[in-house]
Amino acid sequence: MTSISDDEFDRLLSDFDRESLHLETRDAYGTAVELPHMAKWAEGEHDDLEWLQGWCSTLRNHVAAGRSVRRARIVSEPLSDYQRWSYGIAQPMVDAGEDIRWVPRRRVSSLAIPGNDFYLFDDRLVVFLHYAGNGLGSDKVTSTDPHDIRLCRTAFEAVWQLAIPHREYKPV
Repeated sequence: MTSISDDEFDRLLSDFDRESLHLETRDAYGTAVELPHMAKWAEGEHDDLEWLQGWCSTLRNHVAAGRSVRRARIVSEPLSDYQRWSYGIAQPMVDAGEDIRWVPRRRVSSLAIPGNDFYLFDDRLVVFLHYAGNGLGSDKVTSTDPHDIRLCRTAFEAVWQLAIPHREYKPV
């Protein structure tokens, strides 16, 4: 496995041929981009979500080109503050074409899931996302190992079958 830079990762998010799958398994994250916006939300301040527009534009470009972007979020219920905030900002991404689905953690007890969140691009490249205990990203590592690709595809599809589309999910 090879570590990649944030710039390389950003390129992968924009430069795939058919499909991007993203499995999230944590109840809290601490990305540098998100933390100030979540803090505003926690204080009850309005967020115009302008900071999401670049990603939404990328999503619209993927949809226009016939590419699929799917994200499954495994969440504990009741939702953590992070996940309540994340639910609250998801609609613009859904409107732009990302299929985001929510899976209560209790539904996935019998599924084999990789130990880390991941992106799977075109069934050819996995990017495993490593996090510190405080939710901050610590590394992104790639794999083209067929076993890793199969594991991630199988896990994602198993979770997806149990997932609730964003528009139908009612946060607890």
